[in-house]
Amino acid sequence: MPVRATKRGADRTRLQRDCDVLVCGASFAGLAVARELAGTGAEVLVVDRYDIGERQTSACGIPTSWLTALELGSSMRQSFDALVVHTPFLTSRWQLPWTFSTFDYRELCGLLWEQARTPTLEFETAAVTGRIGNTVYTDRGELHAPLVVDGLGWRRVLSNGKAIQPPAARLSRGLEVHPAGTGSDMELWLDAGYVRAGYSWSFPAGDELRVGVGSFWPTHHVKEPTVRLAGDLGLPPDGYQGNWIPHQLRRAVEDGIFFVGDSAGHCLPLTAEGIRTALYFGLACGRELRAVLDGTRTRDQALARYAAFSDAHARKFRWLLAVQRAVGQITPSRAASAIVKAFESRRLTRWAFSHYLEIAPPSFAGGGLHPRSSSASASRRTPSSIAGSARLA
Repeated sequence: MPVRATKRGADRTRLQRDCDVLVCGASFAGLAVARELAGTGAEVLVVDRYDIGERQTSACGIPTSWLTALELGSSMRQSFDALVVHTPFLTSRWQLPWTFSTFDYRELCGLLWEQARTPTLEFETAAVTGRIGNTVYTDRGELHAPLVVDGLGWRRVLSNGKAIQPPAARLSRGLEVHPAGTGSDMELWLDAGYVRAGYSWSFPAGDELRVGVGSFWPTHHVKEPTVRLAGDLGLPPDGYQGNWIPHQLRRAVEDGIFFVGDSAGHCLPLTAEGIRTALYFGLACGRELRAVLDGTRTRDQALARYAAFSDAHARKFRWLLAVQRAVGQITPSRAASAIVKAFESRRLTRWAFSHYLEIAPPSFAGGGLHPRSSSASASRRTPSSIAGSARLA
């Protein structure tokens, strides 16, 4: 488990202040929100339990076009134009219509932060514990903002609704190890010998391999099969990391709070791809906040627009969830192998993966203001006036 790089002793001062925008969570979604707020002149505070880039929780893979669109290419470790899929009955190679890349988590988060950083943007390490209204409570003190974002993950910390814990929550679970090694193929296993409903993987990332098992059924433990898969590949089970993975959309807006990333269920069912969607919905949320700060939209309008944007994806998420549930029924059968074999058709993979990419297309990354562009309205509006207009929304 990582050691928190937080302030300790005399450096751990009380944190109690007002700001215009409070972003809780400094992983993909929270950093994407902050990126969109650069140049507004607003006082933006980002808080997280861990330092930026400190705690990787996934295999860190994404369509390469998203790294390019967000100018994050230097974090890339390896790129793949095909996917090798194993079942107990065959091994199939799917030629992809676009490339998929692994990247370094700390470096990518650092790049996003550098894109976001302005004199009025700050980061503090603090564990968020809850809220009342627009007052957010942390282990270092109270924070107040008229615009608050929850990008803290599946626990949905800033919700005042009833907390649902695993295994009752709509969550998958994943665990992986990061042994040293190299590889040329991105591989998946659909094999009940490792997991009954889910899949296993090996993603090469330069000088390490990210090997893991994910289960759609939260009651199924994944440590033993992860260790066994690594052993079957001749690898030591070094560098454990794991996480719960949401597989169903939740409300993106609740009681005046913007929820983004895993806290809103913005993780694609079936594939458990949550990085691209965290960035996608984070950018959308940031653009709505920017419009409030620029005075072109009220807070209520921004909340309604962002909620509608998230809800507009519900049908595609439901469809992927239906396929995920079906996988749990057919994984051990020859039927699954027949489906895997069918995807050797380039026409089929082009159709399926092109539609899949369009759920959160890379073109969206260029749809807003560049974070470093100057904002005419920002030069005319002080942070206090921005906050005042948001409170009146």
